[in-house]
Amino acid sequence: MATGTTELHSRRDVLLYGTGALATVLGLGAVGVELIRVGVLPGQQELHQLAGDCSVVAPHLDYSALGPSFSSTFYSQARHRSVGYTVAYPPGHDRGSALPLIVMLHGYGGNHRDALSGMSPAQAVALEPGETALPPMAMVTVDGGGGYWNPHPGDDPMAMVIDELLPRCQKMGLGNGPQRVGTMGISMGGFGALLLAEKYPSLISAVAAISPAVWTTYAQAHGANAGAFASPQSFSANDVVTHAAALRDLPVRVASGLSDPFHPGVQALADVLPRGAEVTFSNGCHTGPYFVSQEPASLSFLGRHLA
Repeated sequence: MATGTTELHSRRDVLLYGTGALATVLGLGAVGVELIRVGVLPGQQELHQLAGDCSVVAPHLDYSALGPSFSSTFYSQARHRSVGYTVAYPPGHDRGSALPLIVMLHGYGGNHRDALSGMSPAQAVALEPGETALPPMAMVTVDGGGGYWNPHPGDDPMAMVIDELLPRCQKMGLGNGPQRVGTMGISMGGFGALLLAEKYPSLISAVAAISPAVWTTYAQAHGANAGAFASPQSFSANDVVTHAAALRDLPVRVASGLSDPFHPGVQALADVLPRGAEVTFSNGCHTGPYFVSQEPASLSFLGRHLA
């Protein structure tokens, strides 16, 4: 079982008020409020926000002078379409530098331009999360679609990353041995980062997942997003909880807000992660402020294990 820190989330009475979606719960009483809390009725996130469950301390972000970055496209045989990607170099480095590489996977509805929350790839690798800057690492982001980074008929974003994107980056000197490759992601991207590390533990050297979108059954996944997995068989083959033992030799960091709707799945994952995995549960929801609050620690974690 993983080790980690948990800030206890106190239960509290919630005063319902306001308009719009929240107005529909007025008059439902305690039973109605509880149904919203467990996700049976809509409005769960709004309740958490009213109760202060989503409040997180915004980190002060300092950056070194930004290094160069560039964006381009290539035709992906695995995805049967052109995909965009961005490569960012840390300060003092440029094309031709041999560096460890972070593959940053975007969330649902995102693309290579907005894989991170509140910062660009160039800012991410120039971050000064403490008294010193991150060790030199490059970062790549890429368009993966909305299929949760697992294979679908006619669209295989995982094969695109492994067979097309990484070789392209390695030709640039990034992520070649003894340099290392790490994966990182938020929400759907966090799930994808874990999935890639489980499927390719000999290639991926470390993984950091922020608020990963983890379901424990195909019915849950299909009910929430019918396009997440192509079939029950696909869910079973790509279930990061069931296959967590594949991470036994890798440094793993997982962070989740206690009021995140995916938190039960993340808790199930944490229960089976190999001993020594870094798990952080704290106040927060599935929102930008929580994502931003966890990015510096996640980047520092990868820096310790990649550089």
